[in-house]
Amino acid sequence: MEVKIGIAQMNKYAMSECGDSVEIAERPRGGVSVILADGQGSGKSARTTSLAVVNKTSALIADGARDGAVARAVHDYLYALKDGKVSSTLAIISADLDTQTVVFCRNSNCPVLVKQSYGLDVYDEEINPIGVHKRMKPLTYEMPLDLGMILVSYSDGIQAAGRKRGRAVDTDHLYRIINENEAQDAAFIAESILEYALELDDYRPGDDMTVVVMGLCDKEDTHKIRKIAASFPW
Repeated sequence: MEVKIGIAQMNKYAMSECGDSVEIAERPRGGVSVILADGQGSGKSARTTSLAVVNKTSALIADGARDGAVARAVHDYLYALKDGKVSSTLAIISADLDTQTVVFCRNSNCPVLVKQSYGLDVYDEEINPIGVHKRMKPLTYEMPLDLGMILVSYSDGIQAAGRKRGRAVDTDHLYRIINENEAQDAAFIAESILEYALELDDYRPGDDMTVVVMGLCDKEDTHKIRKIAASFPW
């Protein structure tokens, strides 16, 4: 099995820094997690918040903590760091090879979309962000690893795309992008969803936009070479 991860991101229009942060963390007993945080507000202050969240999350995963416990601990950390006055969304999507399961945790107003052999499920139950309520727990889901699975999450810049121009995201279009592609196309799926959201905002995004995609597919390389490709335009 091979885990493919695609990430596509765009700053809010006229902002030099993105308030969303993404991190990929290797799990100590096998597997990988992708972490997405959206700090309150935009620009440098939001970036500082989201970076603190993903860095703490990554460190706790590397220490061997379970995802649900990680999300609770990161909430407590942000609550103490910002005195309960700053929020952040948090989504953790993990392929855990030790338990042979997919685990994902949400403290986000945006869903996690999961494509399996039988169809597409949308996990969008209401949940508060981390950092502002004294007691907080994530919505946590676990399911068996299955070849061909695709998991997608995104920040609220995607969800709100087009609203200021009297438009709305067509969720059926998002579902088609996912359903018409395969697990190995994770990067293409992420870029396609971002491109669609940018079109709705006339390429002047009203908020920071980030899409993360995880796909589980057959190994393409018998030598088990790990590869990461990244592009950071300035």
